[in-house]
Amino acid sequence: MMTGITSGTGSASCRFAHYFVVCGLDTKTGLEPEEQAGESFEQSPIRRSFKSKVLAHYPESTERRPFNRDAVNMLCMPRGLSFRTQTDDRVPFFHSFTVSQDDGTRFYGFVQTYYEEVTSAQITMAMQTLHQMHRVEHHSSSSSTSSSASSPSTSSMDSLVNSLDESDADSLAERPLSACPCCATGFFQSAQDTLYASKALCLLTPLPFLQASRHFLTQLHQAVAASDAPPLPLESYIHNILYEVPVPPPGRSLRFHGVQGPIMCQQPGQEELPLGDYPLGEAFSLLGVENLVRLLTSVLLESQVLLLSNDYQRLMTVAESISTLLFPFQWWHIYLPVLPASLHHLLDAPVPFIIGIQRRDASAQRSTMDLSHEANLCFVDIDNHHVDLPEDLPLFPDQLELIQELNEVLLRFGLQTHAGATITNKPDPAAPPCLSSLVLEDLMEDRRNGNLGREQLAVLERLQALARRCGGTAGGKTLGRAFEEEEEELKEAKMNVQLREVFAGRFATLFGRYEEFVIHSAPDLESWLSNREGVSNFDKGSFLSTQPTQHLHFLSRFLETAMFSSFVDSKVLSRWADRDPIQRVFDRRLEKDRLYDTFEDDPGNRRYRKCAVLHESAQAVERRLLKADHTAIHPHLLDMRIGQGRHHQGCFPRLQADVLAQGHNTTKWSGRNARRSDPRKPVTSPETTSGLDNDLREKYSPGRRSLRQSKLLDPSPSAVTQTKRGFVDGLLRECRLKTRRMLMERMGKERAESSQVEAGITGLQENTLIHSICVLLERTWAHGLKMKQKRSALWSHLLHYQANEEKAEPGSPAESPVSGGSDSRRLRDGLPPPKGSFAQEIRFVQTMNESLSEVGRARAWVYLALEKKLLSQHLKLLLTNQDLLRQLYKPHAFLLCEEEREQFLFHLLSLNTVDYFCFTRTFTSISIPYRVVIMPMKKLSIAMAMSNPWVCVSGELGDSGIRQIPKNTQEIYFHCQNLGRLSTLQLGQENSGLLAKCLVDCVIVHNEITGHTYRFPCGRWLGKGVGDGSLERVLIGQLVSPGGEEDSGRWAGTPPEQGSPPQIGLTGGLGSLGRCSSHNRLSSVQVQEEIREAVNNLVKHFHKAEPERGNLTALLCGEVGLVRSLEQLLLHGFKSSRLFQRSVFIWDFVEKAVVSMETADQMGDLQGSTELCDSMCHYVNAINATSRNIGKEGKFQLWVCLGVRDQLLSLWLPLLAESHLAARLYEETALFRDRAAVHSLSRLLHTLREFPIALETALVKGVDL
Repeated sequence: MMTGITSGTGSASCRFAHYFVVCGLDTKTGLEPEEQAGESFEQSPIRRSFKSKVLAHYPESTERRPFNRDAVNMLCMPRGLSFRTQTDDRVPFFHSFTVSQDDGTRFYGFVQTYYEEVTSAQITMAMQTLHQMHRVEHHSSSSSTSSSASSPSTSSMDSLVNSLDESDADSLAERPLSACPCCATGFFQSAQDTLYASKALCLLTPLPFLQASRHFLTQLHQAVAASDAPPLPLESYIHNILYEVPVPPPGRSLRFHGVQGPIMCQQPGQEELPLGDYPLGEAFSLLGVENLVRLLTSVLLESQVLLLSNDYQRLMTVAESISTLLFPFQWWHIYLPVLPASLHHLLDAPVPFIIGIQRRDASAQRSTMDLSHEANLCFVDIDNHHVDLPEDLPLFPDQLELIQELNEVLLRFGLQTHAGATITNKPDPAAPPCLSSLVLEDLMEDRRNGNLGREQLAVLERLQALARRCGGTAGGKTLGRAFEEEEEELKEAKMNVQLREVFAGRFATLFGRYEEFVIHSAPDLESWLSNREGVSNFDKGSFLSTQPTQHLHFLSRFLETAMFSSFVDSKVLSRWADRDPIQRVFDRRLEKDRLYDTFEDDPGNRRYRKCAVLHESAQAVERRLLKADHTAIHPHLLDMRIGQGRHHQGCFPRLQADVLAQGHNTTKWSGRNARRSDPRKPVTSPETTSGLDNDLREKYSPGRRSLRQSKLLDPSPSAVTQTKRGFVDGLLRECRLKTRRMLMERMGKERAESSQVEAGITGLQENTLIHSICVLLERTWAHGLKMKQKRSALWSHLLHYQANEEKAEPGSPAESPVSGGSDSRRLRDGLPPPKGSFAQEIRFVQTMNESLSEVGRARAWVYLALEKKLLSQHLKLLLTNQDLLRQLYKPHAFLLCEEEREQFLFHLLSLNTVDYFCFTRTFTSISIPYRVVIMPMKKLSIAMAMSNPWVCVSGELGDSGIRQIPKNTQEIYFHCQNLGRLSTLQLGQENSGLLAKCLVDCVIVHNEITGHTYRFPCGRWLGKGVGDGSLERVLIGQLVSPGGEEDSGRWAGTPPEQGSPPQIGLTGGLGSLGRCSSHNRLSSVQVQEEIREAVNNLVKHFHKAEPERGNLTALLCGEVGLVRSLEQLLLHGFKSSRLFQRSVFIWDFVEKAVVSMETADQMGDLQGSTELCDSMCHYVNAINATSRNIGKEGKFQLWVCLGVRDQLLSLWLPLLAESHLAARLYEETALFRDRAAVHSLSRLLHTLREFPIALETALVKGVDL
């Protein structure tokens, strides 16, 4: 049963509408040109825009929502006041707008615009005068090159009414009309033409009641345009909707009455999706399903979104559709779907935004518009169904499956997508006629005869109710037409909620367990608010590690957005305050899903699941719209003066302000209906359901951090200046937060590695943060540009700088993009190589072979500068050209704010404390020049005597192949495809006798582009007859991080040489048994600790995400690798080598043990597993048979690596320890003779069997195993 409710004395927060506004022509102030409309004075005055005014608004103000006169006026008439004549099209049109508050809430405006006849003789004469002046100015300047120079000034047009008398206007009117097209179009003569001016009727509501507000305003306008007066004065209907129509309670519907009939509105229940009345079906029809999903992805990643359409309501429909699909997240940045002409300076905002602008020219497109921010811009041409996406936009998770599900929903409601657009299916002509087309009397006759079934009876009841409401017709429409419109609105509402449920289901799947990763570290609210910038509230790495790999690109970037941060902040804040209403709905849905166990055990391998609540959600909406739960007070007579509000067809009357100023119980209807209301069911609104008071919400909301939303809508010069200043402060703050976040991310990665905790997705997060720095730089460099540059403002600035430098030094020779021969001398002297010039890096990026766009080249330059630790230094150099800056930028631009600019560069300078490989790992297919220098042991004063030396450099992306070093040199310079981070280097020479030998200290490899220098320690002889007789060494590289250019000293942090001999004359290396002095030997505890550490490092390596694993060869063969630790094991407790009368290496012991096993096998005395002995003998013989002369140390290294790879090393070592040869060569106290220690070692190595160990080609080349 429907109950009547009212809010006759309620506050504005629970009323359906807050304000009723009338905007239009103010005859008292006259005609003032709209200077911001961007129109030319060559246009006829009747085609120009003029300033509109708020003529009236009711009530004067409310407590929670003070009336913003300028903002409402601009948004009601975004292009200003327009005029028409009787020959022009004057069809009324509807549009809506929204205004965001500082606390993140919004209110909505709904506007019905029509053309009203101008009855003021003063305005008519002013328009006539303007028209005649336009004709005179146009003809007098026709011979000049620019007609704008002789156009009347703004001040002269502003005072035309007062400066010209009637006789002057008449004299101008006597002049003949030009036949030129410019004067012929928009011609106006006051004696012959009727002048009409646009007028807007606006309703401001706290919730997006689109359909109900449209119906009310349409009926109101129809009553004004009708020849007969409405049943009641218009004040009665306006008073009713302002003071006597409440917001429907959650989960209920409300029926109230307009001028010509009843109107229905409804509000979702507390566990349903929030109210979304804008037609999603229309948005999908305008853009297509795939385009809309891509647009939503851009919004989720907080790109700058610019909407373009010739229809204001289309702009609002697309923007609000995207906004409602964001649930449970909210947009916290600039949101102006309808941008007034006076606020076009906001297009220069260096922050994420969603802005809609009207297309005034049919040929307008992105390339013809003066847009400064284009690098991260998503441009949406609604009228042409086109979406131009930002570069490198990731796919939405399960995008193909999502698009398919959306298509299925649209198809159920008669919409079918086709080639990027959506078309409406026409009804089947063979289908039976709809009952709404039958005559109502015939249906009633059929009911009396018992010819109608249950469903037909239900339809008949609805038709009878509609007939009672419409009196047989509805606004001139037949009953059938009214019924069809009602059916269409019901279908739109059901389609809306089902489409939204699909997206809500996707977010529930993606973030179903987000609460498990929220970090609650603050003990109280104040400490959390004071430290929130320095504390992470969400464990992003752990969350990403549970997600499918194909979703990581999108999710890693989404987790860094303000909308996700605010979502998590709201969750943390719920410990001390009520939860945000939107988040409360989302959390309840997640609890319900967990109750029914809809989440899969393995979220990393989850399958796509379609939404299961589509039918249920549509039924709830249908139930509310088919039968109203509540009925508001009917409009009634007010206590008005007789004769006021008299009806004049087509003219909106001047309303009585005193009866509309407040909503007291002025009549008996108010009191009677107030008694019928149920006090147990309080009417709620967004303000009353919010869990935070305004002060607290404003304090914590991200929208408050940088800009006050209310200031954005203030067009005054002081407010615009303050807004521009806010943009500058916001950029500086964003730079500080992003650089701090990058440093914290790297420190977190190091902590994870040092504490044996899985590093997770740190590499992906690092790439995401670097990408965000690039976006920030683009927005910073695009702020305040005077004229449109290329897609990348940063790259354009770099090219301008390069061109200016070339003009300044026209005679200077062209520099090579790489360093010259002086770098080799610096390398040989142990000094850090120079980091290269600024111009050289720009030139190299220009010559990169990859097909990069302007934005891509700018990012490549940033990546390169960041990897070289020169980003801040280069940008500082770029900004030293003040003349170029003033030429390119407006005075308010960030780059012209000296103090903020210096702080910006200082924050970027902090990134030099960590190493990045973003350029190396991103641009993998480019050609890189490398310089290799061989460093002999200088202090031994032995000249190099190498025969045809060669090198082969290997990295994570491949190897260089064998490169012959030129004769009589110690270095080679070559180009090859990017090798990535270098890992190994093969150094060798030909077998040319005993004289070809060299004691190599190390090999230096320098990347001429990134500036990275790698040191490959050797400390061994290379030659036949010395050391272990090796003619080829496999060296392990270590990255050297040189200091700044001011540091002229040696490299810091150079690792100790691997196996350098202590003195000349000792021919053994590290693998030489008995050649290490007693003070260099390790204790048994130290040896065991080294082995455990080496194995542990290998285990951690494989437990990391694959992109984070680093160099496996270094863990096997490096300074603290497994090979070295096993060498220390075999050195421990070894008896004097004088028994052999020569230097003995570990490989000698292994070979003798194998010979002993083979002899015992032949004699039948072999103990233990024959298969295991055979495998060891096979491997050792194969290594000895290789054509590579890698020496005994190299053979032992290869034996260990192959044993680990093939899961045999843990079985071979006990076999060696049990041989009789070990008892002869090792002391009793040796670890190798301690069975418990060897058994423990075997078990430790056994843990490596579960990992797939792949060896570099440089290690296993030439060995057929």
